[in-house]
Amino acid sequence: MSVESEVLERIKPKQQEIERISDAAKNLKERAEAYIQENGLAATEVRFVGSFAKDTFLSDPDLDIFLLFPPEVSRETLENEGLKAGEDLLHGTRMYSEHPYTRGKFMGMDVDMVPCYLMENTKKLQSSVDRTPFHTEYVRSHLRPEQKDDVRLLKKFMKGIAAYGAEPNTRGFSGYLCELLVIKYGSFRKVLEAASDWREGTVIEIEGRGPVSVAPMTVYDPVDPRRNVASAVHLDTMSLFIVASRAYLQAPDWRFFFPFDRPAMSQEELRAKAEHHGSRLLTVIFKRPNVIEDNLYSQLWKTQYALTRKMNEFDFTVLRAVHEMDAEEMRIVFELERDLLSKTFKHVGPPVGVSNADSFLKKWKGNEYGEPFIEDGGWNVIAERMYFSAKEMLSEEAAIAGIGRELDPDTMAIRDHEDSIRYTPADLLTELLDPKMSWEN
Repeated sequence: MSVESEVLERIKPKQQEIERISDAAKNLKERAEAYIQENGLAATEVRFVGSFAKDTFLSDPDLDIFLLFPPEVSRETLENEGLKAGEDLLHGTRMYSEHPYTRGKFMGMDVDMVPCYLMENTKKLQSSVDRTPFHTEYVRSHLRPEQKDDVRLLKKFMKGIAAYGAEPNTRGFSGYLCELLVIKYGSFRKVLEAASDWREGTVIEIEGRGPVSVAPMTVYDPVDPRRNVASAVHLDTMSLFIVASRAYLQAPDWRFFFPFDRPAMSQEELRAKAEHHGSRLLTVIFKRPNVIEDNLYSQLWKTQYALTRKMNEFDFTVLRAVHEMDAEEMRIVFELERDLLSKTFKHVGPPVGVSNADSFLKKWKGNEYGEPFIEDGGWNVIAERMYFSAKEMLSEEAAIAGIGRELDPDTMAIRDHEDSIRYTPADLLTELLDPKMSWEN
């Protein structure tokens, strides 16, 4: 039996599960339709979208149910009626993104109930989710029955290498993108073969080309060529998929789909690894604000990049950084070339022949660490640094570094090297100091 056949045996929903999910979906649809009638809602149709509707789901899928409103209905009415229906039917929570919806449970299943407009085409969409029903219909009409298992394999492969999902924490491949890749190339293996030759700037057409897109990869949406289905895919995630595709084709293994849980290194091992690198650790912690998770992950990435720039600016030089978030905290751990600097540094001034050389000399005359001196045709002077330690610098500079807007600098705590090893989660430090591909663990 091939690796793919073995994997399908594990990931393809069994008949009993399909019947359970179908029964829940049937009941939910009937309840939603009755609710619309009983409460006089403007919605004219209830429709399932997503992997359940397309029969490309893995075990334990979410249900995505859309309440479709005529385009002449006001946005306010659509949101008020749609969200109220979600609260009453799912007893769920209102989720606010570009388009609000309700997330809850029904008959033990996670459900997203989304109000949207019933459009004739995608030319004049009133919101981004209005496109989703067209996605579902396109996949249902273009994906051959035998290709549904190829989609399942591709999704599970993406999950196994941590490249699945267009959410900000993953910055990867959505389920719809996986379906389109199988439609384009024909099978799971052929997608991997094609991906092995991808480069930054790869463009994929399915039904035609839209406007030029500047992105690591562009996949023109077959139902709306103005949209890049791969817009969420980060260059690093794309590169990871390229590497994984090549590796799997050379040596297929179930670990690409089901990676081992990697054991965390002990404090002694982490300390020894850092000493071997000659590097230093610094952990920055923020209290987690009460904000939708996807927005927080975007802000966590933004904060990691902002603090990296700030530390590089002050010569602490970030080698690598990783982050994580739990119910209470948001953590970023940096591996630095150094966390302490000398008290002084060489400040490079203007060439001796320029007009502002005199003002430089006047400013630094009587300098505590020595008078200006000539080197390589210009004035230089030994000056005192603003900050000697990375911890001190971040304590003063983080608030003005461009961190995520919902992160409160007043809740920030900073752990130095030794405290990072003692108190920062060991699995996060292991990921930082000893990075490995998931299938190699």
